[in-house]
Amino acid sequence: MHIKSLKLKNYRNYEALNLQFSPDINIFIGNNAQGKTNILESLYVAAMTSSHRTNRLEDLIEFGHKNAEIDVEVEKKNTALPLSLSLSSKGRVAKVNHLVQSKLSRYFGQLNAILFSPEDLSLIKHAPSFRRQFLDREIGQIYPKYLHEMIEYRHLLSQRNTYLKKFESVDDVYLDILDESLAQKGAYLMMERHLFITKLEQLAGAIHQRLSLGKEEMTLIYKSSFSVAEWQEEKVKESFLHQLKQRRETDIRHRQTSIGLQREDMQVIINQNNAQLFGSQGQQRLAVLSLKLAEVQLLFEKTGEYPILLLDDVMSELDDERQMKLMETIEGKVQTFITTTTLNHLKDKMTVTPTVFTVEAGKIIKGETQESGRE
Repeated sequence: MHIKSLKLKNYRNYEALNLQFSPDINIFIGNNAQGKTNILESLYVAAMTSSHRTNRLEDLIEFGHKNAEIDVEVEKKNTALPLSLSLSSKGRVAKVNHLVQSKLSRYFGQLNAILFSPEDLSLIKHAPSFRRQFLDREIGQIYPKYLHEMIEYRHLLSQRNTYLKKFESVDDVYLDILDESLAQKGAYLMMERHLFITKLEQLAGAIHQRLSLGKEEMTLIYKSSFSVAEWQEEKVKESFLHQLKQRRETDIRHRQTSIGLQREDMQVIINQNNAQLFGSQGQQRLAVLSLKLAEVQLLFEKTGEYPILLLDDVMSELDDERQMKLMETIEGKVQTFITTTTLNHLKDKMTVTPTVFTVEAGKIIKGETQESGRE
């Protein structure tokens, strides 16, 4: 899978843009605040239908306009597939092969993308909600059913919490019905999270050892909100349902559901230490990069095609040897888009000739300018 072309209309600081890409490595070079990250963001939005930088669609639309358009032509298994997103304050209109999709879920998954950006340090540094969002987003790329089941689970959870808040006395029969449905949906979702984390740990652990030059060992721990004796869906459902009943009086007293998907976490462990508490920023950055590269391989194993890889201002944070290991990992496999302020730290490390775009004040020139190679 790779993106052949990108067209933007009224997106961020791009009134109109039309770019053709290499199936290998594409580099956007320029000073800060010129629009490099906006290009990577638009590719991410084309894949995920939302931005990693804002929850407001209005922020993606150029000032003074009501709509923004993102069009990409994707090549999948030697077949061209046009994808289109129209963004406005009212929402998104998605097209696949020029046909409007009645549901975004039918668009989602047509283009798979893995992004590493400075904001991704929040995956380790910040609250468990960031890690849950990561799990939901990335599992959903592989299994669209997961997203549908998660929506259903959240609806049931909202029903239960609303009922607990609204009524002074509760109907145990009604709660029994809600709990049965919640446990059934939750068990499926927990199994998918468990399987994903188990596989991700295998892949990311090996990648992290290479990137850290053998100095660090990374493992992942799935922190469930209740004890699971056996990771088998029916057994998980039984445990979930049992715990809901055990905690019912507590939930009624506190007027909220105390266990479930909404209270889980994933811990990243480096050399047997919790990376959130004891990892340096450099260790955290390398750990997140390892997770992202593991996702690339995991998506390939599940779908038969590599996703696109978006690296926003990553290379300058790595020393020469780690840059070399990163390039060895991605070259010849994954269509990669990189933003940087200089090419000096990349030129000698690539075995393929990249396609270079120079970005200045929202204008893009194909090729490296005389100034662009300077620190």
